[in-house]
Amino acid sequence: MSHPPHPPHQLPYQQASGPYPSAPGWPQQYAGAMPVGGPPAGCEVCGASPAAPVTVRGHQGMLVIMRFLRRQGMFCRTCALAVFRDMQADTMVLGWWGPISVFVTPFTLLANVSALSGIKQIPAPVTAGWRPPLDPGKPVFRRPAGVLALIPLGVLGLLLLAVQILLVIGLVAESSGSDHPTLTVGSCVRNDGDWIDQDLRTVPCGSADAQFRVSDPSTSVCLPEDHRAGLEYSKDGATSFCLRSLK
Repeated sequence: MSHPPHPPHQLPYQQASGPYPSAPGWPQQYAGAMPVGGPPAGCEVCGASPAAPVTVRGHQGMLVIMRFLRRQGMFCRTCALAVFRDMQADTMVLGWWGPISVFVTPFTLLANVSALSGIKQIPAPVTAGWRPPLDPGKPVFRRPAGVLALIPLGVLGLLLLAVQILLVIGLVAESSGSDHPTLTVGSCVRNDGDWIDQDLRTVPCGSADAQFRVSDPSTSVCLPEDHRAGLEYSKDGATSFCLRSLK
């Protein structure tokens, strides 16, 4: 007995042939032309584009030990700014608690400032991602962490200023302490120190303070009992004058 042919199977729905509409609540995709070379890189946090490689560093000092932190990846401008502000604020509070960390933390903060200049060059997102971006929050120095960080930063600044002042004082003292007279042939001197640490002073040859007369070893022979003046007492810094006793 023959059966009538089965009717063709009907699909319970009609498949759309055009672009699919976005579901309510889903972000709209970028409708512009596809850039040359493929789509722009997306942010690894939210998926928005364009994104760029960003590296932000952090530091934690813990008295004896310390931790070097790093957050590296492809971020959009908004997420990169959020990562920078969080890492910078945490370092400003937690980075000082160690004898070595006191010196490491300022360099870490400066490196992040350099990274911030690169973050600001990332264009604003033009393609929405699959999730909301990170919240950048307030700027670093408008947060409690930034206000607290002004204390160690101020102390460090004062220390650096004190070191510079001490260096200037030391240079002035050294220059004043090395103010040796320049000896000339035929002049007379006295030595207020010993012959290892000479302190020669020029005096009039007819005064009672005159102890030695200066002679040039290149024109006259130094006697065995003569003393030698230090090189610093010559104009060229290379001649050692003979000092012949007047008494």
